[in-house]
Amino acid sequence: MTRICMVIFMAVLSCTVSAIRTVASSGGGNGPETDGDRLLVMFWNLENMFDYMDSGTGESDAEFSSFGQRRWTKARFYAKCNAFAKSVLWIADREGRLPDVMGIAEVENAFTARSVVSATALRKYGYRTVHFDSPDRRGIDVALLYREEVFERLSAKPCHVYDAYGVRSADRNTGPVKIGGALQAEPMETRDILLVSLRHRLDGRTYHFLVNHHPSKYGGAKVSEGRRRMAMSRLRYLCDSLSASGGRNVRIIAMGDFNDTPSGGPFGILCGTEGPALENRDARENGSRGHEGPGLSERVRMVNLGSTLEEEGEGTIRYGGKWELIDMFIVSGVLAGGSSGRDDGERYSSRMEVVRIPFLMTRDNTHVGEKPLRTYSGPRYLGGVSDHCPVILTVICGNTDFCRTKCL
Repeated sequence: MTRICMVIFMAVLSCTVSAIRTVASSGGGNGPETDGDRLLVMFWNLENMFDYMDSGTGESDAEFSSFGQRRWTKARFYAKCNAFAKSVLWIADREGRLPDVMGIAEVENAFTARSVVSATALRKYGYRTVHFDSPDRRGIDVALLYREEVFERLSAKPCHVYDAYGVRSADRNTGPVKIGGALQAEPMETRDILLVSLRHRLDGRTYHFLVNHHPSKYGGAKVSEGRRRMAMSRLRYLCDSLSASGGRNVRIIAMGDFNDTPSGGPFGILCGTEGPALENRDARENGSRGHEGPGLSERVRMVNLGSTLEEEGEGTIRYGGKWELIDMFIVSGVLAGGSSGRDDGERYSSRMEVVRIPFLMTRDNTHVGEKPLRTYSGPRYLGGVSDHCPVILTVICGNTDFCRTKCL
């Protein structure tokens, strides 16, 4: 049976790749816009994407190993890598182009992040990987994949999330605690926010990508909400810092698993006017004296593209028979349809979509409908990829000189 499934998988994968090559050679797309005036970005939480070796770094690492409780073997690891690649190729066939940038979450290390592209059919398409180890207690991180043919990497850094804005004192108004003359801050044991700045090779424009995986609701939604507020405050600060250095029309794309829905989470911190001006964490991280960061009047406008989808009943994860939208894109105002403020013809629009990949959906035996096919259901191996559906973002620019590039 395993051999038959493998033959079927390879046949489907071969047909998918052939279909994409046909679309690429014809220069076609699936909408009114052409391949030359849009960017395609994807985000996907890959759910416990550990490597198959026990490196002795914790219980989760041991559990997801060849001799661990999950029997996470080399064959199962690469089967998941191939399923990811097949899904990306399926999306590319539908969209008429491969994603230019992909954010992924719940990857254990750089090896796992690289493997989904370098050890699969995606290896021929020139994806490069950006990953940093984070202080997450389970050892899972975020990463960014980008096509080197399309983008040039300018900079990349992990951005820690701090308790109480990085201040040890329970009262934020007292300021950071000084120990030995230096300001001290302890990062939370959670995923860093990954900041990667890329420059488009043909039009020269710079885009800033922020990959997020905010703290979960483990222990209860109300009990854990403060941790997610800290993560959102950190994201707000990073957006404001980018705006301070690049102008209010800076191109920012924040993506990730926020572990909250647009209507129920602390998104007012990022997309509204909630919260005070934030102190300069970069100064504090370097041990120097902090100072006030951008004020409310200087904040870049951020737009949550998931809000409308949530109102329409869309979701990326299914819990108790209901869809919840916790994976989404949040973009700066200029990318959401605002004017650049310059007479250069630069006019953007953005749209987000939740993707249901047919071969990664399965019947929900407890409730009516379908749900994503997970890798495991408890200890039982199912062979899927994640309990999350991926989301894609299409950024369209009305400037006719924008992104003149091949789709493959």
